[in-house]
Amino acid sequence: MQWHQLTQPEQLDDIVRESAEHPVVIFKHSTSCSISAMAKSRLERQWADAGLADVKPYYLDLLRFRPISNQIAEQFGIRHESPQLLLIRNGECRYDASHMSIQLGEVKKKLA
Repeated sequence: MQWHQLTQPEQLDDIVRESAEHPVVIFKHSTSCSISAMAKSRLERQWADAGLADVKPYYLDLLRFRPISNQIAEQFGIRHESPQLLLIRNGECRYDASHMSIQLGEVKKKLA
């Protein structure tokens, strides 16, 4: 799994454009939270077998870039949580889950 760092607010416009060509996920991660670390580790372990090779994964460090997280919540109309995984397709959030409810199988179902 190759994370793409989300560090600039302008990247959200790029992500919306990208999502028209291929699905994108954004993982919002709190680097000081053990639950978030477990969720991130689980995503990384399961990614190769999840059948999501055409999905581009972005990683947001919430402690360093909290304003971007707030912008994500506002732009996609979802409540901020951490950890949180969002599936963006055709400019819309099609799936969001937090904590241990994050399931790559559910992401895959949304793409079918």
